[in-house]
Formats: sequence, C-alpha cells, structure tokens
Amino acid sequence: MVPSRRDFVKTAGTATALGLLSPPMMGLGSRLRENPASLKPVTIAAVDSNFEREPLIRPFGFKGGYMSEIWQTMAMMQSSSGMEKVGLCTQSVLWSDASVFAAHSEAAGNALMYNISERALQICKGRSFDTPVALLEEILEEVYAYGKVITGNRELRKTFALNALVGVDNAAWLLHAEENGIDQFDDLIPEAYRPALSHHHKQVASIPLMAYTIPISEIEEAAEEGYFFMKIKIGQPGTQEEMLQKDMERLSAIHKAIGHRETPWSENGKLPYYFDANGRYEKKETLLRLLDHAKKIGAFDQIAVIEEPFPEHAEFEVDDLGLRIAADESAHTDEDAIRRMDMGYSAIALKAIAKTLSMTMKIARAAHERGVPCFCADLTVNPILVEWNKAIACRLAPFPGLGLGLLETNGHQNYRNWETMVSYHPYPEADWRKTREGVFNLDQDYYQKSGGIFADSPHYQKMLRGIR
Repeated sequence: MVPSRRDFVKTAGTATALGLLSPPMMGLGSRLRENPASLKPVTIAAVDSNFEREPLIRPFGFKGGYMSEIWQTMAMMQSSSGMEKVGLCTQSVLWSDASVFAAHSEAAGNALMYNISERALQICKGRSFDTPVALLEEILEEVYAYGKVITGNRELRKTFALNALVGVDNAAWLLHAEENGIDQFDDLIPEAYRPALSHHHKQVASIPLMAYTIPISEIEEAAEEGYFFMKIKIGQPGTQEEMLQKDMERLSAIHKAIGHRETPWSENGKLPYYFDANGRYEKKETLLRLLDHAKKIGAFDQIAVIEEPFPEHAEFEVDDLGLRIAADESAHTDEDAIRRMDMGYSAIALKAIAKTLSMTMKIARAAHERGVPCFCADLTVNPILVEWNKAIACRLAPFPGLGLGLLETNGHQNYRNWETMVSYHPYPEADWRKTREGVFNLDQDYYQKSGGIFADSPHYQKMLRGIR
C-alpha cells in the first residue's frame, strides 16, 4: 500500500525526533533572507558560451536508445557592474526528448540543444532581473518556441528547453548571489520556497544507476560497497512483449543476486528497489504483468518506487497500482507536477540539474504543499552539478521509509574521464563529495561551503572569452 499524505507528514516528524535532521543554519546573507526587499536587481551586460564533449565508458542505454558521449556546456553572464559568473549544464537529448535524439545524429541533437542555450543567453543580454526565478518565467516560452523551430518539432517536450536552460539559470543564480553578497545556499533560497527546502540532512543516500548494459556482477559489487538504494532501468529495447520479457528476466536476475542482502536504512531491513521505465510501458496491463512477476519471485515488497512508467500522453490514473509511482520527465513544470499528483503520482523526481534550479524550487513547493515526497534524480551530470542537485536533496523532507534524503549520481559509472572531471571541482578532496557506505556524509563544512557551488572552476572559466 502507498502511504497516505498523513503518513508523509508523520514520517518527517519522526525523522526529526530521531535526530536524523538538523535545523537549518543561518549563513552570512541571513539578513537578506529576512528582508528580501533589500536584494539588488541584476542587469546582464554581456554573455558567452562554450561546450566540451565527454566520452562515456560504454554505450549508455535507456528509453530504448543509447548515448556514447555527453556534452558539458558553459554559460557566462557578466553584470553591468563587471561581475562574471559561469553556469554549467550537462545535456541529455535522449532523456529530454527521445524523438529529437532519434531524428538526428547524436552530435546534431546535442548541437541543437546547445544552440537553444546560446539563444537563451542572447535573449537575456541587456535584461534586468530581480530573481532568477522571475528571469526564467520571462524567457521560458520564447526559448521553448525557438526550440520548436530549430528542431522542426512542433511537439517538442518542454523539458528539452529546460535542459538547455540549466547553465543559463545557474549563471543567473550565481550572478544574483555575487551582486548581493550571498555565499551560502540557504541564503539563496527565496522565502516562498523555504518551507519545501528547510531540512539539513546529515546523510543523503547515494543512488547509483544500473542501466541495461550494467552486468549483474557490478550490481553485486555496488551492494558490497554499501549502496542500498539502486536505480534500475527497465523498459528495454524492442516491442512491448520483448521489453516485458527482458525486464522480467532482468528483475529475476537482480533479485536473485541482491534480494537477500540487508541494510539498516530501510524499515524492513531489505534493499529497496527503484525502477525507472522512462515512459516505455504503453499500457497499465503490461506493467501489471511485470508486477505480477515481481510478486511471483518475492520481489514486490522491495519495490520502493517506479519512476515514469507510462508515456506522457497516456494519462493513466496510477493510485490503483499498489506502489509508489513517481513522475519525472512528465513533470516539466510545477503545473505539470500538480497534474501528475492529481492523477495519483505519490512522489516527484526533482532534477535541478535538468529542469533548472528555478523550476525545481517551484515543483518542490507544489509537492510540499500537497504532502508528496521528493527526491533528486541524476542526468549523468559532472561532479560540480552533482553538488547543485545535492543542495536540493539534503534540504528535502526525508523520503518515507528511509528517513533521509535521496540523491542519484551515476557519473562515476559512465564517464570515461570521471577522475579528470573531479579535478575541476573546487573541493575535489572534500570528504562530503565522496560516497561512503552508500551515503554522502554532510557535515558543517559541507553546509558552510555549500558544496562548492559558489566557488569558481578554473577549467570551465578558461573556456570562455569573457573571463579574464
């Protein structure tokens, strides 16, 4: 049974009583938080952008397709006062709109998204904004319309435009912070979104991703290393019947390999399963057959959440499936998320690194107001963007049944040059950056430094002509 909204509130209260959460700490900009009217508007005087192609260890499969590389893009904004900040974005054409990925070569699809990012920067040039949220609201529809034109896709998913806007939005947040003397993430959160982001977890679960091609032996190794909440891709390539057969075989193999393992983090002591179908199940009946198989092999009770099982256009009610169903790609905006929650979705996968920090705050608020838990999913982002996602994950209410925040991060599994990318992080050796026994341990140093998101990365800076 999916817990009721009353259970969500009860779980959060219990976690606080058990000391799993610590109260928010006040940063240097606390007076600005208490008096937001004192925040200065920012005028964008100049912009610049660039990109870097990062190869993958092996083809990365989901949504029935495979990626071989991921583009890291940079968006620079310079204010009228001469301050410059660089926002980063990890592009995922396949995730944000599989139809664009299928219609073009892999490089061409990435070039289209990068083109949208550059267009967004040009739209921003010369504008003034009071908050980055307001700036996003001003430009999103124009950027989205431009994306439809250059992709030639009238049905372009809005997430494609939002993915393209991540670096632009991050640059706006960093410039806003710099202009207003803000150097801690708590002080960056506008008052309207603080209730949804009011926790400070001491531990956040580190969730690896097990894509189609990950061998069972690597899943066993991850469990040996202490990972206890693993994301497993379902919805494999082929017809619906072929997909189902492959998924049932995969589930059987995984459950046989790790189903007996125990963890202190879950209520029943067993490893929770987190399945992501990326909208591949076209009918509820097909998913129910998979769930019947899970019951048959004794895996059903370990399924903690199934993310985005159905195509976005198939607007099925999901509160009769007996499991927690999460929305991800279909929750493009806060309005979309509300619609999904009204359809019975009982969790939301937040992606500050895929739908922008600004939109993520709006979605988190909508979920918080309805008592629906959230967690943070990855986009196979670079180590610096992991921190942007972590900044949200560690401030969300604890996920029911676990009592801590959840953060998927799979870059270490997929990038060929991951260790080199780690060296671009402002604090590459910080212990809070590393996974220990399946969790990130977040101490006072982490919160004081905000995971390093306000610090500059010389590697990405030097790729932009505006940075001296």
